[in-house]
Amino acid sequence: MPTPQPTDRLQFRGMTDADLDNMAALLADPEVMRFYPAPKSREEAASWIHWNRKNYAEHGYGLWIVETHDGEFIGDCGLTWQQVNGAQKLEVGYHVRSDLHGQGYATEAAAACRDYARKDLVAQELIAIVHPDNRASERVAEKIGMRRIADDRGGNIPVRTVLSMQL
Repeated sequence: MPTPQPTDRLQFRGMTDADLDNMAALLADPEVMRFYPAPKSREEAASWIHWNRKNYAEHGYGLWIVETHDGEFIGDCGLTWQQVNGAQKLEVGYHVRSDLHGQGYATEAAAACRDYARKDLVAQELIAIVHPDNRASERVAEKIGMRRIADDRGGNIPVRTVLSMQL
């Protein structure tokens, strides 16, 4: 399966069932999941992996595991289709271990996924959906070239901020 090009510090690979411990810890972390309705259980993390493997089969991409070149687990980042204000949009999403927040990993990974979408996909637009109070995530989207375009009143939270860029 194709993945984004490695960056100076990071590499990407598809999720497997062997990633359950790392993904369960990531998605159960209250700080990582602070702007979600709730942290995810181990079973929900297993479903997350299954959802991404289904996306790989259907689209050729999804959220990938992000690691250092030495194989240290950083989080996940990738491309998924999301419903926004009644339309299907390609989103870049990212989650980084809370002990690594503020080190630029999310921006680096999101930029690699943006470049992958530009080069290898037919989408015309890339979006990021963030909780209105999640300024750190909004800054990641802005750093890779996105600008706020709308608020979406769907999903699991009452209002989601949508940032976008043309590819």
